[in-house]
Amino acid sequence: MIRTTLLLTLALALGSVTCSAQKGGWIKLFNGKDLKDWNVKITGHNLDDNNGNTFRVQNGNLAVSYENYDAFNDQYGHIFHKKKFSAYLLVMEYRFVGDQVKGGPGWALRNSGAMIHSQSAKSMGKDQDFPISIEVQLLGGTGSGRRTTANLCTPGTNVVMNDKLITAHCVDSKSETYHGERWVRAEVLVLGDSIIKHIVEKDTVLVYEKPQIGGGNVSHADPALQQNGKLLSEGYIALQSESHPIEYRKVDLFDLSPYMKDKKKLDKKIKALQQRK
Repeated sequence: MIRTTLLLTLALALGSVTCSAQKGGWIKLFNGKDLKDWNVKITGHNLDDNNGNTFRVQNGNLAVSYENYDAFNDQYGHIFHKKKFSAYLLVMEYRFVGDQVKGGPGWALRNSGAMIHSQSAKSMGKDQDFPISIEVQLLGGTGSGRRTTANLCTPGTNVVMNDKLITAHCVDSKSETYHGERWVRAEVLVLGDSIIKHIVEKDTVLVYEKPQIGGGNVSHADPALQQNGKLLSEGYIALQSESHPIEYRKVDLFDLSPYMKDKKKLDKKIKALQQRK
């Protein structure tokens, strides 16, 4: 009887913790303490081989670091949240820090990204560089000139804009440029295989629809996954390591899936989310 009571108490306590973590529909994908809800896949390494401790928790932030690398050597990496999502608002607060690791490509200077509607970490080939996914490309300013962030890149995918299939690998947003090591807030509104919006500091900077498999820019992927034209209505969320250190102090998600069958409720909820502080 005592054992049963203790187990019931423990279960209620755990349930309370879970509800707290998801209070108001928000889910903390990164809890600020550990990476237990994430899988790591780095090119040339097995699943969950976090080579060089690339992905780590540092001062309460999810940090991508290369201090244990002699050189980058095309070791592109991604850390995948273990849960699959379809319709949601993703909120990230990030900043670029320090210097690019030796051997990193020129285009990857102050360059990283968040992959949405991605294939799973488990389905990636050992030598695969990027997951088949939609990339919300995050760029930092270089000290002068214009360099937008929350751009669109399409590893193994295409999208539709203004009723036209877009096959270009990257499309710039209309965001401001953010120099230095300042924190930037980027949001992504994802509604299954329909509308996707990139939002930076509350300004909508890019809109597209019908994310689908197609195109190139992915090497060593399983051919069985390359089903050109297949719409992507769900997938995993992953954060990149592309040779420049970056930190995230927030990676939160509001799951909109329960609202997708009622457009009025969906629109009301999205409006409420957009009006929050």
